[in-house]
Amino acid sequence: MFRRIEARIVNELLGNEVSLPEYATDGSAAMDLRACISSPITIPPGGRELIKTGLAINMMDPGLVAIVASRSGLSLKHHVHVAQGIGVIDADYHGEIAVILANDGSADYTVQQGDRIAQLMFQPVVQMAFNIVDQFSTQTDRGEGGFGSTGKT
Repeated sequence: MFRRIEARIVNELLGNEVSLPEYATDGSAAMDLRACISSPITIPPGGRELIKTGLAINMMDPGLVAIVASRSGLSLKHHVHVAQGIGVIDADYHGEIAVILANDGSADYTVQQGDRIAQLMFQPVVQMAFNIVDQFSTQTDRGEGGFGSTGKT
């Protein structure tokens, strides 16, 4: 079973127009984000649009990050996806969550009020401190091999 953490949500943005994000099943890792817009937004082929969700959260746990990811069905069927690959929502950001959607298809794609536009997942955060050294102290099988250095199979 998954660990449950509570978050606060600012209700004024959502109103009664869009339902809260929820997990579709007990095994779901992410919940769907829905468009909270006053009128339909059409994304032309090759275009990008900022779609508001009406959702602002306070994660109450500085050790978390919210990740916005594409919905696989939207990407496969309509070639519409989160423009920057993923979106990162830091624990100390309390503004409205919006999603940049990109249309890589050949036809217009129109987002309607309440449409499921992306997924929201929460992950633990590890902050790294860097130390400058003259060289690394251990060698690996990979060594300094770069892209494709481990082979195809």
